[in-house]
Amino acid sequence: MNDYRANRVAGHSYFFTVRLSGRGGTLLTDHISAFGEAIRQARSRKPFHVDAWVALPDHAHAIWTLPPGDHDCAARWRAVKIAFSKSLGKSRAGAGLDNIWEPHYQQHPVGADEYAGLVDYIHHNPLRHGLCAAPRDWQWSSLHRFIAAGMVTDERL
Repeated sequence: MNDYRANRVAGHSYFFTVRLSGRGGTLLTDHISAFGEAIRQARSRKPFHVDAWVALPDHAHAIWTLPPGDHDCAARWRAVKIAFSKSLGKSRAGAGLDNIWEPHYQQHPVGADEYAGLVDYIHHNPLRHGLCAAPRDWQWSSLHRFIAAGMVTDERL
């Protein structure tokens, strides 16, 4: 078992899947810096910790830990979706929030017993989609943060 998957639940942690409405496209990875900036903006308004994440061409997975007593995931994701959509500018004029993103997202409260498995799921997701030969080959993943911190001990990653 890898030690980098330790649970950091302070408030409560949630696993998310958010999808773009254009399945099979590459909008999310084509505009990855805008997606990252949208998350930074949302965090500045309503703080949360991004425990693990991966962005794929048309969807993303993440585990967020919210502050104690705060359960407002919806406002945070709405802020991310709006900021990302606005950042695309006039090139997508007329394409509103509902046209870029699927209207709903999947949310799952993370129990301490499943936290490590979900972190692994996130980091291995590009491999499952055939996007890379090994998880460390996919550039849009929090796995690189764990590698840089020396917390990854599994050579297969």
